[in-house]
Amino acid sequence: MNIPLKITKIGNSAGVILPKEVLARLRVGPGDVVHLTEAPDGIRITVADPSFAEQMEAAERIMRRDRNVLRELAK
Repeated sequence: MNIPLKITKIGNSAGVILPKEVLARLRVGPGDVVHLTEAPDGIRITVADPSFAEQMEAAERIMRRDRNVLRELAK
């Protein structure tokens, strides 16, 4: 998908209007939050929070490492 977007002045800021096809693919609408992350080839827009993914990876590492302790605590 290659959709050129024009930068528009919005108050003292600037922004782009996302076409409805893009909103539909992201499954977002007005009021929803998207995240911009830097990628090797540019900027990526996603609904996934990259910091949440990092926190989940850390939690999974801890759960694997301390599996027996967590099992005992669950009793």
